[in-house]
Amino acid sequence: MDDGVRAALAASSFARLPGTAVRRLLSGARLVPIPAGAVTHREGEETAHLELVVDGLVRAFVTAPDGRTLTVRYCRSGALIGAVSMYASGFRMPAGMQAVVDARLVRLSPAVVRRAAHEDPSVAEALLAELADRALTYIHEITGSAFSSVRQRVARHLLDLAAGEARTGGPARAALTVPVSQRQLADSVGTVREVVVRVLRDLREAGVIRTRPDHIDILDPIRLSREQGGTWVPAKAGR
Repeated sequence: MDDGVRAALAASSFARLPGTAVRRLLSGARLVPIPAGAVTHREGEETAHLELVVDGLVRAFVTAPDGRTLTVRYCRSGALIGAVSMYASGFRMPAGMQAVVDARLVRLSPAVVRRAAHEDPSVAEALLAELADRALTYIHEITGSAFSSVRQRVARHLLDLAAGEARTGGPARAALTVPVSQRQLADSVGTVREVVVRVLRDLREAGVIRTRPDHIDILDPIRLSREQGGTWVPAKAGR
């Protein structure tokens, strides 16, 4: 177990488990690198899975019939992905999962985790806490989408555009480059250009983005993901 995995576990719903329980959960697990833009799960999949985000940024997104996507969750280090799939009757993936930037995931064995939860109350309680967090997250997503600030909407839209760019492939870059003008960005988030200019200036001064004519470079996607609205963050470090 490397330091990144330890830090992710400490930020996850498994943080309070004793070492013996953690080692049991990691039995048969694999550390998997995920390149930026890769889709790890697609809407409609039925396979049970449980993954821990070690580093990078992964998003859960839904796709409209016309091809547009909407992000419903951003997953950073410590996030668990797929707990619902192990227990929901007739489960089908309600959203796709995609790496926004290069990421690493620990893929746990659902059979091992379910058996551990059946035999160890502390593991069962950790999974119940995770499922409760997910339910509250999606409740807050509704209000966040309706009442988020312009700054939050700009952050979310830039990350969505960056994820779309990553899916098209191309050479690797140190920064995520989004081809969008300030006018286009204002139209997309429902405000005027002058307001977007102020938001971009604040993000630029904070070192999160760099602006160029008709392009925006996202220098720190993790920090930008913390700006976007609609995601409830439970009181645990790093989540």
